[in-house]
Amino acid sequence: MFGIDINVIAIAGLAALAMGGVIYFVMFDRISNEARQEERLKTISERNEIDRIHVAARIADAAKRKKTVQESLKELEERQREKSNRSVGLKKQIQQAGLNLSMRQFVLISILSGLVFTAAAYLAGAPLAVSAAAGPVGALGFPRWMVSRLRRRRMNKFLEEFPNAVDVLVRGVKAGLPVNDCMAIIAKESKDPVRSEFRHIIEAQQMGLPLAQAVTRLYENMPLAESNFFAIVIAIQQSAGGNLSEALGNLANVLRDRKKMKAKIQAMSAEAKASGMIIGALPFLVMTLVYLTTPDYIKILFIDRTGNIVLICAGIWMTIGILVMKKMINFDF
Repeated sequence: MFGIDINVIAIAGLAALAMGGVIYFVMFDRISNEARQEERLKTISERNEIDRIHVAARIADAAKRKKTVQESLKELEERQREKSNRSVGLKKQIQQAGLNLSMRQFVLISILSGLVFTAAAYLAGAPLAVSAAAGPVGALGFPRWMVSRLRRRRMNKFLEEFPNAVDVLVRGVKAGLPVNDCMAIIAKESKDPVRSEFRHIIEAQQMGLPLAQAVTRLYENMPLAESNFFAIVIAIQQSAGGNLSEALGNLANVLRDRKKMKAKIQAMSAEAKASGMIIGALPFLVMTLVYLTTPDYIKILFIDRTGNIVLICAGIWMTIGILVMKKMINFDF
């Protein structure tokens, strides 16, 4: 057919197949490598797409969590600002001082203190007007001053022990203990007043109060920046989640750094405080020495009207100077 032998066609077809087999054998590795590379590139692109989706989800979660934390911080700041603007009543000051006194008992103690001051001034030979003025000072001033002093001393003791209590919480949380169990350990083994304050938190939780609200009461009993930091950390962790042990560990470091800063400030301002005390006490010391050596020379300040005016003016200026020096050597941080 068409003048071509069928054998020639068969031989040509077999030769073409043989040539194709040789070419495929030679190019097999290259073709398979290209196929594997395409599959690998496809897998990598799919993995990158998945990673991009995960990264976008993590970024969205982080932004959502950041927004939640900011809202929680704003709410807590508003609450603390409202509490700070409220004046602390005498009853609350007595509680913060750690005194187990009712208002009736405090009033009776104040009256007794006023009578003691009046009797002491009268027995010391003071004039009747001075003895009468000593009564209100002893009834109104001295008891409140003692409450303020005891309150400040109790807060200082709390600041001494509070970083150790936070460390107990950090170690307990890292060991896998619940926060409530760690607080129970602090309420049993820490020193007062930390022990009593954490006992109040445990009792509030047993009454059904959430942990975040129970911890905020710590700031009400101990109106300190450190207790406020602790309440904010716990409240944010309860609302937004996160690594509580890391947050409390950072808080413990901050508390210790604040303690070191306070000690450094006290050391640096000790000389200025001593100078202020000497300058403030010098006029009274000189007046006493002059009165002991030549009483007639200084007695005119007490018996003459002009001398009384001079004493009043000198007392006013001395008070202003002492208040200015106190403001200069006291630092808030």
